Amino acid sequence: MNHLRSVWPFLLTLLLATASCVSHPPENPPLTRYEYQQAQMGLPFRIVLYAPDQLRADRAAEAGFQRIKQLNDSMSDYEPESELSKLSRTSGSGNEVRVSADLWRVLKRSQELAERSTGAFDVTVGPCVNLWRKARREEKMPDPARLLEARQAVGYQHVRLRPARHAVELLVPNMRLDLGGIAKGFAVDEALRALGGNGIKQALVAGGGDMAVSGPPPGKRAWHIAIAPLDTTNAPPGPVVLLRHAAIATSGDVFQRLNIDGKRYSHIVDPRTGIGLVDHSLVSVIAKDCMTADSLTKVVSVLGPERGLKFIEATPGVAGRVVRKPGERIEAYESSKFARYYEKKDSSVRP
Repeated sequence: MNHLRSVWPFLLTLLLATASCVSHPPENPPLTRYEYQQAQMGLPFRIVLYAPDQLRADRAAEAGFQRIKQLNDSMSDYEPESELSKLSRTSGSGNEVRVSADLWRVLKRSQELAERSTGAFDVTVGPCVNLWRKARREEKMPDPARLLEARQAVGYQHVRLRPARHAVELLVPNMRLDLGGIAKGFAVDEALRALGGNGIKQALVAGGGDMAVSGPPPGKRAWHIAIAPLDTTNAPPGPVVLLRHAAIATSGDVFQRLNIDGKRYSHIVDPRTGIGLVDHSLVSVIAKDCMTADSLTKVVSVLGPERGLKFIEATPGVAGRVVRKPGERIEAYESSKFARYYEKKDSSVRP
């Protein structure tokens, strides 16, 4: 017994010494920047994120891209078997169709914006958009008779939503829904949400001109985002804005347009006329989520800078900017809140 009492202090000292040598992971491990790119929705999507290791970064990025693919499979008007295309084929049948939670959310937001903008935003514009896609491929104006016929199937008033059942009825024949002005923004939001669900709190997701960010990169107070300049000779560089937990979308005729007899027609079609916009402009909108930013760029594009920015001023939590070249001069317009996002000299980070 005396022997055990003499040994015990030694064993206790050895145990404590051994425990002190065990390494514990730091509470906040350093984060590394990872970047990914993948073709989705017919264009490159980019994910930038900060994670403690490659495995967690890869897992989160894959979840983000899978979410985008899932939404494209549901909302593409190019894919004949998408949920959206199947819904369009029921137009004029007198049948209601129950839709998924995702499609319901986008259609509900679309109809709310259509009513508020009196049709400047309207996802039923698909028949006219389809003719303008063909016109760009063939480099000639749409046939006027076919355009007039297509316009008969356009009008947000022809969409009936049944909230209790999440059901939709398209009231007139030959309707074709086109979510190109809102679904991409929603996909960006949902990809960012998927990253957050996988433990990533500092990330950026971009698809075309749509972008959303969560927390800022380590050691920075915001993401440093450069807005594209107008694609014309001697155009000044676009401004740089600082964003965190926010989104920005930019729309215009930079990449998709039709030039006929010296006149430039945008891929953005005015739902009220069925004609591609002729204003050479870029519209940027900053909002809390990318679905809002994406859809509002189309409203401002259709309404024009004066009426469009009045619409922005009347919308809580958003800011807008329009740069255009109606003639030889480049003009820029901003809502009252846009300047608060401008870059300050004491902060910058490569997105």
